[in-house]
Amino acid sequence: MSSRTLSLIGVSLVMGLGAAWMADTWLSARLNASPDDHLRSVVVATVEIPFGQMVEAQQVTTVRMPMDTIPDDAFDSSEKAVGKIATFDILRGDIVRGARLSEHLGGSTLASLIAPDKRAISVRVDDVVGVGGFLLPGNRVDVLATKTTSAGSNSATSRTILENLRVLAVDQTAGTDKTQPVVVRAVTLEMSASEAEALVTAQTEGKLQLALRNPLNLEKKTAAVAPVAPVAPAMVVAAVAAPKRVVQRSNGEDGGSITVIRGTESSVVKR
Repeated sequence: MSSRTLSLIGVSLVMGLGAAWMADTWLSARLNASPDDHLRSVVVATVEIPFGQMVEAQQVTTVRMPMDTIPDDAFDSSEKAVGKIATFDILRGDIVRGARLSEHLGGSTLASLIAPDKRAISVRVDDVVGVGGFLLPGNRVDVLATKTTSAGSNSATSRTILENLRVLAVDQTAGTDKTQPVVVRAVTLEMSASEAEALVTAQTEGKLQLALRNPLNLEKKTAAVAPVAPVAPAMVVAAVAAPKRVVQRSNGEDGGSITVIRGTESSVVKR
């Protein structure tokens, strides 16, 4: 074997060992690299999670995202989201946020959807009261009350007693996956305790009608309060006493005269 061949073999071995050492160094550096401080683990939905459904483990996963794109109430582990109730529709790929979930503290899932300061009241409806079956969980409605003005009379008055109430469920369904109108027998509404009292009172006095609202219309009618008229100051009338009139009579050479004194003025009247 010539010296030239031996030299080529030696150079090849050195180059191979050098390449292997460089690859091993690069791989070790990648495996031992610290995680990027600008990334953070966040929980996202792998499937659509409907309103009112409990979050299950197979419906969420964890991915790493830049920290400046993650909401403050996002979860960093799937265990923190599993078992909670979705209070809004969560689409596939959405970040699972605490504002869209509610704790399930036992009982029905509907109870977990009610805000802490609210109540749930069911209203018996038909195809007319229920807006032709177009009411679905998540819609907003107004409540109109009709009351007969006098006994035995056909005259009645209607007025809006409650506004912008959220529909929690129709019959026994709290999901929002339906799009076709369905005639139901009851609608469950979310309202405050004082609003619930007004609704129950109106049910006993007359009939109720629900009015479907546009979800972008959040305005409420406010009762106009008449301004209080300023109290006019009492007018003090002072009785002014008429000046006392003093009459003095005298009989003199002039045939007699009468002196009339009014206050500080005096006058002489001859007779």
